[in-house]
Amino acid sequence: MMRKKVTVIGAGHVGEVTAFKIAEKELADVVLLDIIEDMPIGKGLDILEGGPVGGYDSRVIGTNSYADTANSDIVVITAGVPRKPGMSRDELVGVNFGIVKSVTEQVIKYSPNCILLVVSNPLDAMAWTAYKVSGFPKNRVFGMAGILDTTRFRTFIAMELNVSVECIQALVLGGHGDTMVPIARYTTVAGIPISHFLPKDRIDAIIERTRMGGGEIVKYLKTGSAYYAPSLAVTEMVESIIKDKKKILPCAAYLEGEYGIHDLYFGVPIKLGSNGVEEIIEIDLTDEEKEAIKKSAAAVRSVVELCKF
Repeated sequence: MMRKKVTVIGAGHVGEVTAFKIAEKELADVVLLDIIEDMPIGKGLDILEGGPVGGYDSRVIGTNSYADTANSDIVVITAGVPRKPGMSRDELVGVNFGIVKSVTEQVIKYSPNCILLVVSNPLDAMAWTAYKVSGFPKNRVFGMAGILDTTRFRTFIAMELNVSVECIQALVLGGHGDTMVPIARYTTVAGIPISHFLPKDRIDAIIERTRMGGGEIVKYLKTGSAYYAPSLAVTEMVESIIKDKKKILPCAAYLEGEYGIHDLYFGVPIKLGSNGVEEIIEIDLTDEEKEAIKKSAAAVRSVVELCKF
């Protein structure tokens, strides 16, 4: 059996940890690409040299050349400028639009049959950019956001209840930003609704912290943004695709009428398998939740409209 090939574009913190996790789990051979001269080559070698003690045989190379990415099965796009303190994800749009557009053009030249997994912020708008530039079918272009928002939500609930994080199933919908919509009704602890454990005001406080979770980390780091949790979220997606697990995960997918939203990338539960987005799952929402979704979609659309081709 041929090993799969995954390319990670952008060898910053998210890119390097993602490359490491994919290699460590032996999901695929990995190419780590960055435009900074030699830097990704060093990082690739470092990951490769960890194999004998880490117990993984994945081949890893770092490169400055898109030619090395040829025939990738999955390409993860993390390239772009990270957030600085006080900066919203949306303020990044101008700079990162140009970066994601040119990266996508290069990627599709060498890997016309790949799946594109977008991580760059502002996430929903950058996934939309990659979709429009690539001309790929919608099932092969999607973004990582909801898993990250969900893992933060699950972490904060586990901390509050002093229970294992593994017991907690949660759902966060909407744009990846301050208008995300954590759905408490669909959030359970070992299958028991969270409302059994916590009063509404505590749930609301946890939801608020989840919304601001990325900004909280930016505030502490000062010179960049989160990377361990995002990288693990990307790795879960890559694993679900490569092993055709068909996990149901919240991701940014292209909607054509689902949830009443058209021509927009938006965080919804999807079935993720070897063909990428194999199904978009529509759940029943209350009027209040629908209103929050509508507000979130409007916020995402306003950012997408700044992406000028």
